[in-house]
Amino acid sequence: MNKCGICPRECTKKAYCQKTDEFKIARAGLHFWEEPCVSGTNGSGTVFFSGCNMGCVFCQNHQISSENFGKSVSEKRLKEIFKELEAQGAHNINLVTPSHYTDRLLPVLDECPLPVVWNSSGYEKVSTLKALNGKVQVYLPDFKFSLNETSEKYANAPDYPETAKSVILEMFAQRGPYKIEDGIIKSGVIIRHLILPENVENTYGVIDWVSSTFKKGDVLFSLMSQYTPIKDVEYPELKRRITRKEYILCRNYMLKKGITEGFVQELSSAKEEYTPPFDLSGV
Repeated sequence: MNKCGICPRECTKKAYCQKTDEFKIARAGLHFWEEPCVSGTNGSGTVFFSGCNMGCVFCQNHQISSENFGKSVSEKRLKEIFKELEAQGAHNINLVTPSHYTDRLLPVLDECPLPVVWNSSGYEKVSTLKALNGKVQVYLPDFKFSLNETSEKYANAPDYPETAKSVILEMFAQRGPYKIEDGIIKSGVIIRHLILPENVENTYGVIDWVSSTFKKGDVLFSLMSQYTPIKDVEYPELKRRITRKEYILCRNYMLKKGITEGFVQELSSAKEEYTPPFDLSGV
């Protein structure tokens, strides 16, 4: 392959993300386990893309992100999937881990019948995101790591913290303060962060940046406690769910820092049911 400039990895040989010549998708359907303003009452029309440019060792979607399970579909078929989700009553089209297909998605998004939710890892290029301006209504990025050593250890991406910050700022520059109508987000940015066991300081760093960067009414923040260890995770600290103490420390720190607009998962959210079956349904 020639040098790819879509994401910060800038691969020149084998694609880190495992992308293929056609879109590769593992599932498409209504999803009710997103943030309430995304799922609403009808569900979010989610399209799960195979492959990922992050490769986090703890990924709960490892079947599609690392193992690259999925089915190749054409641009025409993807447009049909969007229309089928619309017909099922979806509030939006939720593209899950789409970043490595950004260039191919641009013309498809011009014909998307519903608001687009860009559900990504936050490990993207600002120059790539600029091409999405006007095509995406809601950005739903992760802010996984605030510490360079943590992002290097778990995702081989020591530049992730700085990259994610610049990416989120570009997303906010495009969409501005969030707008919610009838309980559904129509425009804006929702920043997600997953608490990891024995990584409270990592979470504190994320909260510090969000609270010092945005004012009330700018963005929504989603603090997630659903971490569930996968079978083959190699790091001992990641072989368990987070404790109640870790959960309370992170939640209280968020409130102490003045972040009150958004969502906090209950500790009981650490269940496998939050990961949908990747069975090619809807593809």
